[in-house]
Formats: sequence, structure tokens, C-alpha cells
Amino acid sequence: MRNSTYLKMGLNMLVHSKLRSWLTIIGIVIGIGSVVGILSLGDAMQEQVQSRLAEMDLTKITISPGYTKASSNMPGPGGPGGGGTTTDVELTDDDIDALQGLEGIQYIAGQISGSEPVIYAAQNATLTITGVDPQVWKYMTTLETQSGRLLEPSDKYAAVIGSGVASGVYDQDIGVNQVITINGKAVRVVGILAEEGEGGDRSIYMPIDGAVNLLDDAEDDVFDSITVKAKSEDLVDGLMEDIVDRLMVSRHIIQDDDRDFSVTASKSMAESVTEMTSSMTLFLGAIAAVSLLVGAVGIANTMFTSVLEKTKEIGTMKAIGAKNRDILMIFLFNSAMVGLVGGILGVILGAFVSTLFPLLGMTMMGGGSDSSLYLAPDLMAFGLTLAVVIGVASGVVPAYRASKLKPVDALRYE
Repeated sequence: MRNSTYLKMGLNMLVHSKLRSWLTIIGIVIGIGSVVGILSLGDAMQEQVQSRLAEMDLTKITISPGYTKASSNMPGPGGPGGGGTTTDVELTDDDIDALQGLEGIQYIAGQISGSEPVIYAAQNATLTITGVDPQVWKYMTTLETQSGRLLEPSDKYAAVIGSGVASGVYDQDIGVNQVITINGKAVRVVGILAEEGEGGDRSIYMPIDGAVNLLDDAEDDVFDSITVKAKSEDLVDGLMEDIVDRLMVSRHIIQDDDRDFSVTASKSMAESVTEMTSSMTLFLGAIAAVSLLVGAVGIANTMFTSVLEKTKEIGTMKAIGAKNRDILMIFLFNSAMVGLVGGILGVILGAFVSTLFPLLGMTMMGGGSDSSLYLAPDLMAFGLTLAVVIGVASGVVPAYRASKLKPVDALRYE
């Protein structure tokens, strides 16, 4: 027989067992729709993560006071396995001086932060004030201004404010060269940052010398954190180890259990987020694959039933010259068509589900209402191929058994 004959007979079997076939197809539709929809969501999550990582400075290393086992993400001396939390410690200019000679450091600076009442146009709001070193801050930050400029070394009581502070906190918008009052001191706004969509939009950045005088409990040469910018991303891991070693010596720390500082890197955090996203997609995909297994069992059950129902027809076909291969191919084509129809409808279902994710899943991931998903052609092809493969695999055993029936026994079957 020709392949066209196999196809015609397989289609005839599918059409003339409508209810049973469609109940089987529904299982494949749900399975393929779930897998395609979840993989589509996973691709969108990966793309969103990569987009966020592209905006991050992966050469940035942050040193913070205090240390716990989970606070450091580097191997060896700076990694997990340290002692309990160390509190009431400070980072000072001495720590910066100790690190100045390390090869691989491009910039290093300390910063302080705190919340203070900020008055503008007779309205009061408590906002976060961050004191930075204006000499190097513009080289270390990824923030961009939508108007005005960043801080310069000659500034002291000047500020760069987030877009949320400029237009979302007070009834009257704050513009460049306007004056705000922080803790009783007049501060001139020299720049407004571009919108980030996060908490940073409600922050105010000032030169650290001015911020020390405005923030309660702030002290000269004492920092809440120290930021290091490596010369390249490849140097980050080695530089983190060097920082730990140098600070342990300068702070007279002998045992790792006595550490009183933490060293973290944007690069390590980015790798952790990427790994977590991949693991989440794999986990959700595995759950969706269970429904595919159920669909495969349904196809096998339908094929076994078809073999029993058509036993006499098989005997007749063999009696007039049909070979074992012909019977095998007819039933395999039938099971493949069940998988193909289920795959087509499943891809359509997956596409429909994907259109709902921007309103559901993507919003929860922080993508916003403008986030969009679409089914890539390769993902659609994967869904269809997977459905056909499952259909064929599920029909192999029933088809093989049908092909091995003896004509005499098949004709006598009641």
C-alpha cells in the first residue's frame, strides 16, 4: 500500500470513532496547551530577566557591615559556612584605604542613607536620602537623568531626585533648580532621574559631605556601605576574594567565624536569578508534562479498543493480501493523526493562554501591563512535533499487536 492509502484509512478510522477519538484528543489538547503555554511564559520570564540584567552593572561589588552565613555568595573564605550574625559594626575610611591598592578596582566609594522629612511647597514627606561621593558616583551608577545633570565634585547641598519625587509626592511638581528643604536645610535640585519603575524613583541623592550634616546618626568617614566597581566582569569573582582577604587583615580578623562584614556582587545575584527562573520554568513544565502522560495513556487505550473493534476487518484485509506492515502503518497513521489534531488544538489553546499571562503572570513578575507574550514559531513546531511523537509512541504496541493477528483467528473473533 502507498502512504496516501495509509493516511486515508487512518483518517477514516478517526472519523468513524468520533466520540472516543475526541475524548482522547482532549487529553492531548490539555497537555500540549499546558506545556506550550508554560514554555511561552518561561521564555518571556527569561527575556525579562535578561533585559533587567542588561541594565545592571555586573561589575559592581557591595561591602556591607554585619555578616551571616547567607549574606555572602562567594565560595571559600567569603562563602557559606561562616559564623552567626555580627552587628553594631561600622565601615570607615580605613576600609577604603585598605582596598585602594587592589588590582582590578576601577572605582571605590562609600555611601550613607537614611530617611528624613523633605519639605516642598509647604508640604512635608519623609523620603530616603542617599549620600554618595560625587567625584566617582556618575561613573559607578547606571542611573540616567531625564532633565538636569548628575552630581559634580563642587556640589554639597545639591540633590538629584527620582522621577517619583519630582512628580508623584507633592501636589506641585519639582523642577530642576527648585529648592527643597531637608531637615531644615535648603537643598537645590540639579537633576531629575529617568523613571525606573521601582522604589528608586522615590529616592534623593546628595553629596555625602552634605548628607552627613542632614541625616541623623550620620558621622564623618563612617559609611553604611562601600561600593566597588571592578575593571571588568571577569575580574569580579577574584576581586571579591581579594577584598575579603584584605579586609580580614586590616580589621584584624583571624577566623572566618569572626567576620563582621559581607561582600556581595551584582553578578552573583544575576546568576542566581537566572538559575531560579530556569528552575521554575523546568518545574512548571514537568507538572504540565504529567497531563501529556495522561493523554498518551488515553491514546494507547483508544488504539487497543480500535484493534478489538476492527479485528474482523483486519482478518479480512489480511485474507485479501494485506501484509503485517500494512496493518501496522494504518494504525500508526491513525494514532499519529490523533496526536496531530490534539497538537494543533493544543497550540491554539497555548496561544490563547499566553494572551492571558500579561494580565496575570507577567504582572506578578513586575512586568507591568505593557508586558507581552507571543508564541515563537519554533515553540509551535515543538508542540506539534511532541504531540505527533506521543501519538505514534502510544500507538506502537496496539498497532504491532494488530499486525500480528492471524487471519483465521481474526475472522473467527466475536
